[in-house]
Amino acid sequence: MKKRWVVCAALILCAVQAMGWHLTTVTAATEITSPHMRANVPEGLWIWIDVHGKSLTLYEGTSVKKKYVIATGTADTPSPLGTFRISSRFSGQLGGFGTRFLGLNVPWGQYGIHGTNKPSSIGSNASHGCIRMHVTDSEELYGLVANGTKVVLEGGPYGLLDQGLKNLQPGDRGSHVAALQARLLQLGYTYQWPDGIYGQATQAAVRKARKALGLPDADDADIPFYRAIGLILFE
Repeated sequence: MKKRWVVCAALILCAVQAMGWHLTTVTAATEITSPHMRANVPEGLWIWIDVHGKSLTLYEGTSVKKKYVIATGTADTPSPLGTFRISSRFSGQLGGFGTRFLGLNVPWGQYGIHGTNKPSSIGSNASHGCIRMHVTDSEELYGLVANGTKVVLEGGPYGLLDQGLKNLQPGDRGSHVAALQARLLQLGYTYQWPDGIYGQATQAAVRKARKALGLPDADDADIPFYRAIGLILFE
């Protein structure tokens, strides 16, 4: 039987909390009614993006104000996962970005929510990681939200690890790297705050952990390494 791996939920929670990125779990664009959900949503306007469901929902507290169909990143250039803020905005004729662009403060790259001159891509994995909307939808959203608005991007069932672990090496970027960095920080192998960039500090922390745990000297993070640091997958 093909093995089915699941991520240890407690460790994922530690990784998220270490970064202060609190994912708000919402399973559908409906009114948020359960006490648990209500306790974990911000007041005022905020955005929840279901990366795999291809939807962007604008909430006001626990109530839905708007819902839009979107396009997200491809497998090679995935959309970032985590909790961010709108940090910049641009309007005008922006070519392939439509007429509006809302920038996000993702530490490992430049990502935003914007329109597109390829409306047929909406509903698919098509971008370099940004969130694409129909031009009219992006214009409407742009007029509703201010800089500083919280934006939550959720993917698979495992938080920052999306749909499971994957091998990482120097030069990689993304939420998987951020989760790895958070675990290394928690274990004391680094003092680097997670930024989602597998640079020299992360490389040094991985090598330090490998040596301490009796693993072969290497720069990458693979499944045996994840098991050794407790960021494990199990049947």
